[in-house]
Amino acid sequence: MKKIAILPLSLIIFGTACSSDNDNVDSTLPTICEAGEQTCPTDCYECLRGESIDFCYTFTDDIELGNFNIEIHNNFDHHTHSTSSVECELNEKKSAVNAWVYNQDYSIPDGLTTYTPNISIVIPTNIDTGDYHFMIRLTDKAGWQQLRSVAIKVVG
Repeated sequence: MKKIAILPLSLIIFGTACSSDNDNVDSTLPTICEAGEQTCPTDCYECLRGESIDFCYTFTDDIELGNFNIEIHNNFDHHTHSTSSVECELNEKKSAVNAWVYNQDYSIPDGLTTYTPNISIVIPTNIDTGDYHFMIRLTDKAGWQQLRSVAIKVVG
């Protein structure tokens, strides 16, 4: 009989010892927020070869931000990433000759819950013009990730 009483008591103690303070567990995705009138780029944004894109979004998280990545790749085949309901007019499908590929990781200073990076991305002069995706991946310290895909067009 004593063995039966000890087993439930040990399970209760073990369960209590393994529990954690759920108030400090990050279970919320970070947020990529538009920065009002200064938001750039936005869907259907047109930019010129040789000029730059002044990136302007604000990142937020309930506990702590981690890092972010910006990737730019062609959309000459009209694929989608389905993060926007905006439909931009697309050029005809085509094969890439010298498509722009940009992929850069950026760190966010430790301890921040809000961050607005100041980044200017120069558009190469010798790339194919046409439809591109501007991808923003934001990760918080806990590893949760938010994605935003913006359709842009490189002209002239």
